[in-house]
Amino acid sequence: MRISFSFGADPRGAQGKGASRRLRRSGKVPAILYGGHKEAQSLVLDQQNLLTMISDERFYSSIVQLKIDGTAQEAIVKDVQMHPAKNVVVHVDLQRVIENEMIRLRLPIHFKGESVSPGVKTQGGIVSHMLTEVEVNCLPKDLPEFLLLDLSEMNLNETKFLADVPLPAGVTIPELAHRNAPVVSIHSPRAAEPEPVAEAAAAAVPAEGAAAGAAAAPAGAAPGGAAAKKGEEKKEAAPAKKEGAPAKKEGGKK
Repeated sequence: MRISFSFGADPRGAQGKGASRRLRRSGKVPAILYGGHKEAQSLVLDQQNLLTMISDERFYSSIVQLKIDGTAQEAIVKDVQMHPAKNVVVHVDLQRVIENEMIRLRLPIHFKGESVSPGVKTQGGIVSHMLTEVEVNCLPKDLPEFLLLDLSEMNLNETKFLADVPLPAGVTIPELAHRNAPVVSIHSPRAAEPEPVAEAAAAAVPAEGAAAGAAAAPAGAAPGGAAAKKGEEKKEAAPAKKEGAPAKKEGGKK
């Protein structure tokens, strides 16, 4: 069984949010150890020691050894909760490891040969990673640090899937029972799209011209329309004068 990290842990007596806050203020981290056909055990870990280990990706994909009251216990890290605004570990979940029992753990996928692949070097493609880690199932003795995928023979518009990832003996990928997800592909760079600001400006020019013409037309028509209206009013008023004149003369003869 390959062990990459070894660190001390103390049993934790007091429980609850208040006790956890007091631990963190004193530079400690509350943790839980479960599994292995035993009851869950509350632990206390050292904050500074943890911060040093969690910066290494192997911490999440390796078997660690806890030293609890002088007794060694192998485990895997299932979860590390970080403070949302500070570089502080809030809580750690650990699962006991038994030598002859299968474990499930997420492993990173490493890639090699990207720059020398024909799809990149001679065909001008770019590499896109769809997956960078995957969950594996194996015995503790068979657990690798990472999975390695070679891209040196990939051409443009080619994709490698989970089934293409080489697996060490005794290691399986449970997800393959349901789907063969894409892991990495090489594709052509996307063509540059026109800037939306330039498109909007070009579309606005005819619209503004049409609006200006529409605005100019009523302005020029207004004087002519007013003159015509006045002329019609004069024509209508003239006959009324002629009708009134004869009536006045007839009144005078009488």
